[in-house]
Amino acid sequence: MTRFKFLAGLLVAGILCLGNAQAALSTFKTFNGKYAVSTSGWGSTTQTGTISATVPAGATVVAAYLYTSTYGSFAGAGGTLQGTAVTYTGLGKNSYLEAGRADVTPIVAPVINGGPGGAYSFSITETSARQDGSALVVVYRLPWLPMSTVAILDGFSVPTGDTTTLNFASPLNPAAPGFFAEMRLGIGFSCCSQRSNVRVNGTLITQNAGNNDDSAQPTPANGNLITVGGNNDPFSPLLPTYEGDHERYDLVPYVRAGDTSIRVDTENPSRDDNVFLAVFHTAGIAGANAPPPRISHPAAVPTLSPLGLALASAALGLMGLSALMRRRHG
Repeated sequence: MTRFKFLAGLLVAGILCLGNAQAALSTFKTFNGKYAVSTSGWGSTTQTGTISATVPAGATVVAAYLYTSTYGSFAGAGGTLQGTAVTYTGLGKNSYLEAGRADVTPIVAPVINGGPGGAYSFSITETSARQDGSALVVVYRLPWLPMSTVAILDGFSVPTGDTTTLNFASPLNPAAPGFFAEMRLGIGFSCCSQRSNVRVNGTLITQNAGNNDDSAQPTPANGNLITVGGNNDPFSPLLPTYEGDHERYDLVPYVRAGDTSIRVDTENPSRDDNVFLAVFHTAGIAGANAPPPRISHPAAVPTLSPLGLALASAALGLMGLSALMRRRHG
C-alpha cells in the first residue's frame, strides 16, 4: 500500500482526528553536568539493519534510549537491538502516528564503556511492517567536558504546534568562548515534501523539517520514512531546502546576550508528519519547560522540611538553654 493510499483510506474511514490541542512533546529526561549526547536514526522496509552511536574514548554511558516510529497501529511494534529483545512504551498519538521508547542502557553501555571511542554500530530489527524506523539517543559523561545541559523531550506532534523553553540559571552570552546551543529533531512518517516549521526565539529557521534522510534505501516507502538529526549531520542553514534540512540546528545565532531562556516552537501545518523527539544540548545549566535546577556543592547542607526546621530550631534552643544553665551553676 502506498503512503498516499494509506492516508486516503484513513480519511474515508473518518479516523483522521487532528483536533487534539494538548501539548504533546514533554520533557522526559534532563541531565545537568559534564554530559554530551549522541543521536542517530535508521529506517528500512527490510526491517533489519544497523544504527550507530558516536561517543569519544573515556566516556561513560549514563543513559541510552531507542525509539521506534509507527504509522497506522502501534500494536505489534517491537524488535531487537544487538540481538536483545526490546519492549517499547507508546508515547501517545495524534491520529494514526505513534512513537515508542525503550530504555536500552543495559545493552548499549557495556559496548561503549571502556571502548576505543568513535562510531559504534548496533544491529537492529523490527517486528512490525508499520514501523518506519528508529532513533538512538545515548547520553554520556566525560570529566573534562564543560558544564552543560542535555534535555530529551518526546511524545507526538500537535498540528497546531508545540513549545519548548529552556530556562537557564545564569544570563547567556553567545559571544563567550565555547558557548554552544543546538537542537536535533526526530520525525516519523516523513517524506515527499511534507514538512514542519521551527522557530527559535521568534525567528523562523526552517519550513522544511522532514524527509526520510535516515532511510537505508533510496526510494521512500512506508517502513523507511524517518529522519533524525545526528552527530554526523551538518547544521541546517537558515531556511534550508527540503533536501538540505537535516534536522540538526545551531541555536546560537538566535540567542542575545543577557537572555535567560531559549524558546523553540515546532509546528506541522501539513498535518502528516510526527515530530516525536527533540534533543537539546546547550552550554550552561538549564531546565526544559521548568526552572533551572539549583546545583549544590558536595558539602551543602540538605534542605529541611518545615517540620524538620522547627525541630532543629527547638533542639538548638534547648542546647542554648542547657549551656546557659551550666554557666549559672558553674
